Amino acid sequence: MQPVFTTDGLHPKNSFQIWREVLFERLVPIEIERLDDRPFAGKMEVASVGSLNMSRVTQGALRSETTPNAARHHDRAGMAVVLFKLAGTSTCLQDGRDSVQKPGDIVVLDHRPAVVTTSAGSQSVFLELPRERLENMLGPTRLYTALAMGAELASTSLAATFFRELVQVRHRLDPDAAERMSAIGVDLIVACIAERMAKEVPQPLHGTVVVQRAKAYVEAHLGDPTLDPPHLAAAVGVSLRRLQELFHERGQHISDWIWHRRLEAAAKQLADPSGAHIQIGAVAFGCGFASQAHFSRRFKERHGMSPREYRIAALLGTP
Repeated sequence: MQPVFTTDGLHPKNSFQIWREVLFERLVPIEIERLDDRPFAGKMEVASVGSLNMSRVTQGALRSETTPNAARHHDRAGMAVVLFKLAGTSTCLQDGRDSVQKPGDIVVLDHRPAVVTTSAGSQSVFLELPRERLENMLGPTRLYTALAMGAELASTSLAATFFRELVQVRHRLDPDAAERMSAIGVDLIVACIAERMAKEVPQPLHGTVVVQRAKAYVEAHLGDPTLDPPHLAAAVGVSLRRLQELFHERGQHISDWIWHRRLEAAAKQLADPSGAHIQIGAVAFGCGFASQAHFSRRFKERHGMSPREYRIAALLGTP
C-alpha cells in the first residue's frame, strides 16, 4: 500500500492532534479521544483496486465516535465500510449492536452514528464500497452493522485472504481486470455476511436470509452453466422444495431469477464501452449460457432486440 501519513518524526506533544486532523480529513468527521498515556503513533496507507478504495490504519488506543451531526454532514453518505482486522483488537457499536474484533475478523459499519475503540498496536484495513451493493443482496445495513464475522468462518478467511492477495497484485492488473477482481471481492464479502447472519437470526427472518444467501451465491456463480435450482439449494444447505417455497413467498421463481441475473449481467457487459472488443459469444458463455443461440433468443425476449443491436444502441447512446 502507498503510505500517505505517519506520525514518525513528529514531536510527541503534537502527534495525536495532527493524527486526529488527518483522520478527520481523509476518512470521516469523527470525535477521537485517547485511552492511554503511551507515546502515540499512527500510520495511514492507501490502495485502490478498480473502484474500491482501501485504507490501512495503524494506531494506538483510541475511542472514535461518529456523532449524528457528523453523520449528516459528510460526503460519504452513500457508502458503507468493511473493516478487516489485522492486529490488536477493536470494539464496534452501531444500530444497538456491539462486538469485538480480533485479528482475522471482519465487520461492517455504515456512515451513521457509531463508536469504535481500538487497542494499542491496532491495525485495520477499511474498505469503502457503495451501500447499495450490500443492500441489493442482504437488505438494509442495519441488519448486520457491527456484526463480527469471525476468522473461524471459512467465508471470512477466504474474503480476507482474497483482499490481502489482491492488494499485492493490483499493479499487475489492467483496469478491466481490476474492476472484475474488485467485484469478486465484494461478492465474497456478501457471502461472508450472509453466512454470519444465518447463524443467529430470529426464526421469522431465517427464510429471508436463506433467499439472500441464495441470491449472493447466484451472483458469485453466474458464469457456471451448471447452476440450476437443485445446485443452488444444495449450495445454501436447504431442500429444493424449501428453497422454491421461499422464492414463491416473494413472488419469484428460482430459475427465473437465475436467468434474470444472467441477462442483466450480459446487458451490462454489452453496454460497457471498454468491453466492445469482446465477442458476443464470449459474453454469453461468461454469463452461464450454454450456447450463443440460446442467449440471443432469451436476450431478445427480454430486451426486444438482439445482443448485437443492443450493444450498438448502447454505444451510440440511443434507447
